[in-house]
Amino acid sequence: MVDDDVLFKFRLRLFSLAAELGNVRAACRLMDVHPSTYYRWRGPVLRSGLEMLRPRERRPPRMPNQASQLVEERVVAFSLGHPGLGPRRISATLAQARWGGIVLSPNGVWRILRRHGLSRRISRLSLVAGYAAPAGPGPLAPPVERHLEVDHPGELVGFDCFHVGRLSGTAGRVWQYTAIDLASSCVWAELATTPLNPSARRTSALARRVAADLRSHGWRLERVLTDNGSEFRSGEFGATVAALGARQTFIRPGRPTTNGAVERVQRTILEECWRPSFARSLVPKMGGLVRDLEAYLRFYNEERAHTGRLTRGRTPLQALIGARKMRPR
Repeated sequence: MVDDDVLFKFRLRLFSLAAELGNVRAACRLMDVHPSTYYRWRGPVLRSGLEMLRPRERRPPRMPNQASQLVEERVVAFSLGHPGLGPRRISATLAQARWGGIVLSPNGVWRILRRHGLSRRISRLSLVAGYAAPAGPGPLAPPVERHLEVDHPGELVGFDCFHVGRLSGTAGRVWQYTAIDLASSCVWAELATTPLNPSARRTSALARRVAADLRSHGWRLERVLTDNGSEFRSGEFGATVAALGARQTFIRPGRPTTNGAVERVQRTILEECWRPSFARSLVPKMGGLVRDLEAYLRFYNEERAHTGRLTRGRTPLQALIGARKMRPR
């Protein structure tokens, strides 16, 4: 029995009680209903019968400024295609011309996702993976904003390593070697396996690649920021940085927030690349992860709308090229 049936029986009882007592006010007093309500129902009952006491089905109201059905479908489809993106990122990306120039506020995107039960990232990832994942921890208080001041690309590049894990059929551990230019948010990342810890040979190769890419756009690698891991403390990495004409700065032990830019981009890659990739794959393989990372980095550097303090809606490639056009050297 649903709520409408309960309400219908209550109204029927009110009319039958009024007929039994022969007194409308007494019946309304017993049923705790105002007499005006009884007489409001009485007119339709006299015209069309007692069936008019059944509550009418009402559709949810549609607000005049609510997004159209087509826009809602585009938002839901995009969110499931990119389950790691949040409402603000979806709003900024859909506003690009290549995605149709759909202008929606982040709050509007969140409300659309909430109507479809997809307002949480874990809900979208669970739907892609095909199972109901357990709820994640509650939201944390927003940290105090602190920034490293940079003036142009190449002035400061952060390096770090991220442990992806062990894969079936792959010997050793899979590490992600990551670098980010703090001025343009341009990211470089590679995957490699080692028996245990990250390799100084791979970090040195990544430093040479970063320097070459910056040089191709007219910039020079000036300073690198790293933690105190053995892969960055090694003589091989230090000699590589010196040969590239840059200097190396180590963060204080136990203060990873000093190198927060690369730490945050590794979390972004985890949320927007690795978690959707592992959700879609029954048995992830090294070759597939490498292809996913390369495709995601192209999207991140060339297409993804950035809302950072320095990028301001531009892609990292636009920020890198635009900085060159605006600053004579």
